[in-house]
Amino acid sequence: MIIKTEAIVLRAVQYGETSLIATLFTRSNGIQAVIAKGARRPKSKFSAFLVTGQVLEVIFYHKSTRAVQTLSDAAYILKLDNLRVHMHKLAISSIIMELVNQILHENEVNESLFVFIKKMLKWINDQQEVSKSVIPYVQLRVIDKIGIGLQFDETNGSYDSDKGYMNIETGTLSAYSTGSESILLTSSQFTFIRDLLHSNNSELLEKKFLKNELSELIEYLDRYIRYHVEGVKPRRSDKIFDTILNPPL
Repeated sequence: MIIKTEAIVLRAVQYGETSLIATLFTRSNGIQAVIAKGARRPKSKFSAFLVTGQVLEVIFYHKSTRAVQTLSDAAYILKLDNLRVHMHKLAISSIIMELVNQILHENEVNESLFVFIKKMLKWINDQQEVSKSVIPYVQLRVIDKIGIGLQFDETNGSYDSDKGYMNIETGTLSAYSTGSESILLTSSQFTFIRDLLHSNNSELLEKKFLKNELSELIEYLDRYIRYHVEGVKPRRSDKIFDTILNPPL
């Protein structure tokens, strides 16, 4: 079967002497692994396309008996050059791509998530500077779109509070702890989640955190994801981001 669809490049690895195997998040068929034969040759039509975070239109031959499909053609839908050359943006987009690759199963279609990630990548590409707070923003949006989003426990008056707990087991944000897997958030962490659950305003991404608060929040949300999605492991791309922000002396 020949499939033509929009796709986001999650990762690409070398295969053999001249080829690449790319993991794509496709709009119509979910996660798909494809081989681009000869992609590493200088004159290959694929050499510029299979870069993390690029949004493409692809054609591939699909056989249900194969784990890796054969890529036939590719073209840009969005050419996001800043994700290639701006190291900070490359690091952030790599974290997002790895997150998506972890939380979706092969062939799992999620068009709402696809549209969100596509818009998010363009936004990151087009901004002059991008704060690390975009990572928990994306984490919160992603878990909502896969059906495990955090919800307010309205009975505890959480929305009027400026501090409280993220309850991992129950998937709630509340003024009180509920369960053994509850995390007491700082005021900045709690209000960040609270406000993002009720607004899409990009100005929320400019919120200031004290030292380590933002990194802690990202880890807390990762713990939440690992609790609710089987098989999710710590991301390698986070270490790359930390190296870029804090290069060795």
